[in-house]
Amino acid sequence: MTHNNTLTAFVHTLRFEAEGITSVELRPCGDQVFAPFSAGAHIDLHLPNGLVRSYSLLNSPEDSSRYVVGILRDRNSRGGSAYVHQNLRVGMQLQISQPRNLFQLDEDAEHTVLVAGGIGVTPIYCMLNRLRALGRSVEMLYCARSRKEAAFVEELAASDANIQLHFDDEKGGPVDLRSFLAERPSSAHFYCCGPTPMIDAFENLCESLGHPNMHIERFAAAPQAPAALQGTYEVQLARSGKSVEVPGGKSLLDALLESGIEVDCSCREGVCGACETRVLEGEPDHRDGVLTKAEKAANQTMMVCVSGCKGSRLVLDL
Repeated sequence: MTHNNTLTAFVHTLRFEAEGITSVELRPCGDQVFAPFSAGAHIDLHLPNGLVRSYSLLNSPEDSSRYVVGILRDRNSRGGSAYVHQNLRVGMQLQISQPRNLFQLDEDAEHTVLVAGGIGVTPIYCMLNRLRALGRSVEMLYCARSRKEAAFVEELAASDANIQLHFDDEKGGPVDLRSFLAERPSSAHFYCCGPTPMIDAFENLCESLGHPNMHIERFAAAPQAPAALQGTYEVQLARSGKSVEVPGGKSLLDALLESGIEVDCSCREGVCGACETRVLEGEPDHRDGVLTKAEKAANQTMMVCVSGCKGSRLVLDL
């Protein structure tokens, strides 16, 4: 696992935000300086147990001296969020990545519609505050199973921003996302971060309603049909001039690393975007949670950690 461009940070503050959600404020160690970031960006935490996990930055991009992330203790945690909630302590040092933004906010949009589900509020909260600071037209829909599980709900409820709060236990069920989106102008920019079923519904509804400016961020790669049994395929690397054979059963990323090709990677699950690579020829078998349907259809880039090849040959910009 490559750890290019990591920084050493320390845990300055741990704060209870809602049931099962803790925010972690990180500050740089020594004379290091945190890189600036934009709304929608995330960082990777390199946890002491060896896991790497990506979390969205929720504080203001104007904050140059700190990064703040919100972390839900996942009921099905495989060791990342559980470690944070059980073992992270104030003063502890962590390696973190530079910020990356796969969920870029268009700050010049005429109107912006933000939709958050559960812990998906973290990048959306940052976007809302950024657009309000710029004096832009913005509204937000925030859904959670209950008020006690909704981070930042007090701040949002007290705000004079155009915000709708929907709690399933109070409303008797999930929000009617179709009606909400249908009432918004198609010229707006629409953003959604939340659980996979919500994002899938949001993506499909925006398509059917003719909302072209649709942006999503997933926590996990969307469930897909099992990959077709893939035999060996060849990957030609345009910049290095190398050719790499990827045998069936081996990931493209592992084949590249074993061939001495340097590839940034963190999550190995197709969600962090660190390994995004330009595709020059061939048809990838996209299995990530980063690219939209349109981006996957365009075949211009791929996440080499989880995606493969539908044919016998790929040409990559490596």
